[in-house]
Amino acid sequence: MLIDKIVASHLTSFQEGFDTWQDAVRGSGEPLKKQGFIDDRYINAVIECVEKYGPYIVIAPDIAMPHSTENAEGVFKTGIGFMKVNRPVSFAEGDPEKDARLFFMLAAVDHEQHLQNMMELSEMLMNEELVKELLQVNSDEDLLKVAKKYQNS
Repeated sequence: MLIDKIVASHLTSFQEGFDTWQDAVRGSGEPLKKQGFIDDRYINAVIECVEKYGPYIVIAPDIAMPHSTENAEGVFKTGIGFMKVNRPVSFAEGDPEKDARLFFMLAAVDHEQHLQNMMELSEMLMNEELVKELLQVNSDEDLLKVAKKYQNS
């Protein structure tokens, strides 16, 4: 399952909250940066895209999928990072539908892998019960318990 891969690659982070959505995007990129998947150029590209196109990365209430345009600089390996924050991050002032607590930072070296990541992630996030449980996790151990519970769904 996707969650197992994320935990095994050390691409997780658990935070109390952030003062701005830009800081939250930086925070969600930190595990990928630390493991050599991306560098600051990619994180900055994601922030620039949101500033230019609006909060398109908030794909559902509570869920953000930070990613940049194809061929963005600063991506070295394909991966998905997971960050959970306790305090919702607002991407559009006054619109709670655009608040996020679960962040899945996508990084892909090519278009095919990017689409594969998005499909796998979208499929997983269609399970509302799984999303509810992800909102409760506070550690890799919690994440792995959720993954085990939903392994065959």
